[in-house]
Amino acid sequence: MVLFDKPLEELRAYRPERTEPADFDDFWARTLAAAREHDLAPEFLPGEPDLSTVEVLDVRFSGWNGERVAAWLLLPRHRTGPLPAVVEYVGYGSGRSLAHQRLFMSAAGFAHLVMDSRGQGSAWRPGVTPDPDPDPGTGQYPGFMTRGIGHPDRYYYRRIMTDAARAVEAVRAHPAVDPRRVAVYGRSQGGGLALAAGALVPDVAAIVPDVPFLCHYRRATEITDKAPYSEIAQYLKARRTEVEPVFRTLSYFDGVNFAARATAPAQFGVGLMDDVCPPSTVYAAYNHYAGPKEICVWPYNGHEGGEVYQEADTLSFLSRTLAPS
Repeated sequence: MVLFDKPLEELRAYRPERTEPADFDDFWARTLAAAREHDLAPEFLPGEPDLSTVEVLDVRFSGWNGERVAAWLLLPRHRTGPLPAVVEYVGYGSGRSLAHQRLFMSAAGFAHLVMDSRGQGSAWRPGVTPDPDPDPGTGQYPGFMTRGIGHPDRYYYRRIMTDAARAVEAVRAHPAVDPRRVAVYGRSQGGGLALAAGALVPDVAAIVPDVPFLCHYRRATEITDKAPYSEIAQYLKARRTEVEPVFRTLSYFDGVNFAARATAPAQFGVGLMDDVCPPSTVYAAYNHYAGPKEICVWPYNGHEGGEVYQEADTLSFLSRTLAPS
């Protein structure tokens, strides 16, 4: 892959006009109010495997429409007081996987909740949470990007973003966690969900969207033909007259609009050769971000971004921002 998007100096200044529906805030207030009519009812049960340094809990909580969402909660066994926590959202097609793959954050001393992605978890890492899909109203192109895209009330990402906000509430319910020191984190789709959760739960302590997906949809579909954004383009290739209604739906779920509402300290990551989540879409969210922010730039990397180097930077960032006040 080579550089294909704007030069870095232009990316740093790239702040496109936001396309935002007038009822964006009312839509999300209504959505979360409906979810909170259902008891969160978090369950923390002993999980597998039996690890000597980490306590593994198999979690269930009520997300969208009261539907039960799975997660792992990993806790350092040796702890002397309430822990800072990191809620992680996973990449497109993945599930929460197996707990022993998720040891990085707990090894660093954080409580670590890894949320399953409803309906996903069959592409590369397994998941267990179903998506009891309401009538989507229209057909869809294979994948999740166009499921229910004909109306924001029925769109798939309304459900999973609601789950993401409720996951923060779930981890705060565990007695080992300091509810004032909770961060949200993810890569790719997980980064987009972290932006959403950080805006929808405005008192989180930090937000880490690494190479975030779900940002600046229209530009993404115009400059990359890589999945998952290509699912939207393929859908519109068949439904030629539905372009504007589709992008109106997507505007309720755009990380750029969530970024403009999030105020916690944030650390972004971007690969300048990323043709899955193009750098201009990441910078669109970053440059609209309303709180203190920093960005890790990886000039010769694609969607993998900084990988272990980014993880080291993220660990340093979280250690600073989640330190006791």
